[in-house]
Amino acid sequence: MGSDKIKIVIFGAYNAGKSSFIRSIDPQARSVETRTSDDSTTVALDFGRVRIGEKKVYLFGTPGQERFEFVRQILSRGMHGAIVIVDVTRELDDMTRSLCEALASRNLPYAVFLNKCDQAHASPDNFMEISSVTYSSRMSAMTGENSLESLRGFVEEYFTTISC
Repeated sequence: MGSDKIKIVIFGAYNAGKSSFIRSIDPQARSVETRTSDDSTTVALDFGRVRIGEKKVYLFGTPGQERFEFVRQILSRGMHGAIVIVDVTRELDDMTRSLCEALASRNLPYAVFLNKCDQAHASPDNFMEISSVTYSSRMSAMTGENSLESLRGFVEEYFTTISC
């Protein structure tokens, strides 16, 4: 990708809100998918794009089930940065913790977006272990509240002064 293009891969556990996040950023987002038997999850990928300043940001959403690690590996090739979407109405799971550790070890910019903060039983403070070590923001992917602002903050912090 050229220096004005940024590939950001969206990671997160099952039902964390990755697809909703991408659709809140780009209502024309595309999904390449096969639905699971409960008709709720993405098995392939989501793709959306948005312009932030002079940068064209390409978002690639990954499946959240652990068995699709190979898809996450394929989609993460050539990424400039990553966002981990976390469902703050649940406990911190091993997959999310492992994703954050793996991203930190790659020395690439990544962010933790605390999703579903608008729900009554949300506990974003329970995720300080992973959110305090990198760029972090609270949002609601379903309503779009703070979604674009979170992405803009991440892009502006890590990608406006460097070439990709």
